[in-house]
Amino acid sequence: MPGPGTDEDVAPWLAGLGLPGLVDIHLHFLPESVQRKVWAFFDRAAREYGTEWPVHYRLPEAERLEILRRLNVITFAPLVYPHKPDMAAWLNDWVIGFAARTPGAVPTATLYPEPTAVSYVDEALRRGARCVKVHVQVGAFDPRSSLLDKAWGLIADAGVPVVVHCGHGPVRGEFTGLNVFAEVLARHPRLVAVLAHGGMPELDLALDLAEHYPNVHLDTAMVGVSFNNSAALLPPDWVPRLAAGLGERIVFGSDFPSIPHPYAEQLAVIAGWAEADERLGRPFLRAVLHDNPLRLLGRGVSVDE
Repeated sequence: MPGPGTDEDVAPWLAGLGLPGLVDIHLHFLPESVQRKVWAFFDRAAREYGTEWPVHYRLPEAERLEILRRLNVITFAPLVYPHKPDMAAWLNDWVIGFAARTPGAVPTATLYPEPTAVSYVDEALRRGARCVKVHVQVGAFDPRSSLLDKAWGLIADAGVPVVVHCGHGPVRGEFTGLNVFAEVLARHPRLVAVLAHGGMPELDLALDLAEHYPNVHLDTAMVGVSFNNSAALLPPDWVPRLAAGLGERIVFGSDFPSIPHPYAEQLAVIAGWAEADERLGRPFLRAVLHDNPLRLLGRGVSVDE
């Protein structure tokens, strides 16, 4: 089934798949002051990343929520992340409050390597956080830090998914690279880790990690889209490996709102994977877009075939 051509096509396309809606495990809502700074950074993308990065959904919070409603995003993880110490606990408090007042949003949390990390992660989990975001690149920290070891353990014990931006994309950082995060997984093999952006650009290694660790998943945010030639990063055996058993480890994420393309484009890319191998098809789409991410977020249900 071909993917949607425009955002207006998304809701009827989902209905044609027999889905009640989308579950998006990787999108962002932030306090207004932080959101402005994030967008200001993307305005400098030509200097920071070497390419222009037009933000497609630069809109007030209420309008962004309305867009998600029209897209029939029924459940989503609003992810937050700090770039310096003494910021994560405040973000956790803000986003748990945001989720409480926002239909479809699940409470989330984040962390940073600091002495208080284990206490505020524990508090967030006790307050119901159902997903954690860790941004190694923006935070510019070593995920192997001893200051994080107990926090990783808490998250693993809770079985809560942690969406980790640990890949080199869009630019290499001192502590990015899946080989670095693999050392965290070796210490915490039960961690329900979601490799943000499929671990780009090391998508083949990301699949290797998913094969080795039964709780490792890959999210789809910006994987295979036209921006910055992302499609060229897909390994030649990407679709066959998904069809051979890794399809259940792929979870939908969009990276809304600061994406440089329409939301529908990501869905069309995933639909292309489904069409490329007869072992995938509609069951794969329904799993990736709904069942898999919802299972991780703690309200797993299956849609009847």
